[in-house]
Amino acid sequence: MKQVVIVGGGISGLATAYLLREKAKAAEVAIGITLIEKERVPGGKIRSIKEDGYLCEWGPNGFLDNKPQTLELCQALQVDNRLMRSNDNARKRFIFSGGILNRLPENGPSFLKSSLISWPGKLRLAMEPFIPQYSGSEDETLAAFGRRRLGEEALNKLIAPMVSGIFAGNPETMSLKSCFPRIAELEAEYGGLIKAMIRLAKKKKADIAAGKVVASAAGPGGVLTSFRDGIQTLTDILTAELGMTVIRSGEETISIAKGESVPWRVVTDRGEYSADALILATPAYASASFLDGVDAAISGVLRQIPYATMTVACFGYEKEKITYDLNGFGYLIPKQEKLSTLGTLWDSSMFDNRAPEGKVLLRSMMGGACFPEYINFSDAEVEQRVRFDLEKTMGITAAPSFIRIFRHEKAIPQYTVGHGKRLESLTELVARHAGLILTGNSYRGIGLNDCVAAAHRGAEEALAQLQ
Repeated sequence: MKQVVIVGGGISGLATAYLLREKAKAAEVAIGITLIEKERVPGGKIRSIKEDGYLCEWGPNGFLDNKPQTLELCQALQVDNRLMRSNDNARKRFIFSGGILNRLPENGPSFLKSSLISWPGKLRLAMEPFIPQYSGSEDETLAAFGRRRLGEEALNKLIAPMVSGIFAGNPETMSLKSCFPRIAELEAEYGGLIKAMIRLAKKKKADIAAGKVVASAAGPGGVLTSFRDGIQTLTDILTAELGMTVIRSGEETISIAKGESVPWRVVTDRGEYSADALILATPAYASASFLDGVDAAISGVLRQIPYATMTVACFGYEKEKITYDLNGFGYLIPKQEKLSTLGTLWDSSMFDNRAPEGKVLLRSMMGGACFPEYINFSDAEVEQRVRFDLEKTMGITAAPSFIRIFRHEKAIPQYTVGHGKRLESLTELVARHAGLILTGNSYRGIGLNDCVAAAHRGAEEALAQLQ
């Protein structure tokens, strides 16, 4: 029987193990799977913390239902009936600018009425169809793309906050093609974003007239989806499904080397494993350390993928002390506003069961690639800065009755300029080592959906190599 060792028990490792097992069964291929996770409870950055009636997400708070892989995984696990989709409040998203929260416009008329972008900024946006296509061969930053196609104001008030909200990233260094490949494709195919929207709208109308089934408007990208008891429900179910026969939790990988009788040898603090296929579902920096003695070139490329810091502050309040209407998803804050937080999510407005009756839960983000030093703030300073920002943005002067602060020194991988070439190099270098597979959110997408999609690819690649 061929053996597979997976290092890393976050959502990527857990999903890879489960999908590989199921694909092997379907193909009638006998394999043994061992997943090694150093933490006692698998799940990686997915952790739902329940305290004092509040439910705080330590990391991601769900996934979008506009891509099939995670929904299909939930169906295979027979837990799709336990999914909880965010309510309609989540459609309402805001940007703090000019001293107020401005709702992000969802259509042309609402955009014209919005005070978020000035009239000169709106006129600059209206010129977008007349901007020439990008003709350069170099990887373009998100900031360069924004300035070129949409103007400085749209970059500062729309693109930059979005980049900080999704990636905790700096648009001056992030790659357009790697972060938002579809946007780059639209410009290349249609010559511009507005041209693409018009052409796609016409195509959709024609498809509907012809009786074809079409997707709904993209909007923010689907409906945010989780579970009543938090997104950790998914990793807990995968952990239970795989069981102790597969998962070695609380076991730390010490070293990885090429084997003699089998391709790979994995040494942990509890023992040693031989493997025909080795899947590293660990962050790029951890995978680099593991592979130092195997291939220094691979490790060198992996270390070129930086990570942004993040501090998450969960504040609970008595609802009667909040006068602002929390009917929405939350808001992002442009860097030019000179506040400490990147934005705040109104968690208890999106999902039930996030706060006790009569209370609300707000989750503020701080740090990111633009402010890495914020990770060193004390709890007292984090609280002071978050409270200052909440008063500025929503007029909240009351002291929170519940506070939990979480720090992530290496929270989110940054797809900086050149990321695509780094992936090309990794593909060539990894191909030299039979049975070695890299997966996770360091490469082709940071979201939960991306991790599950990568798990599918990794499981299929492993199975193909073992057959």
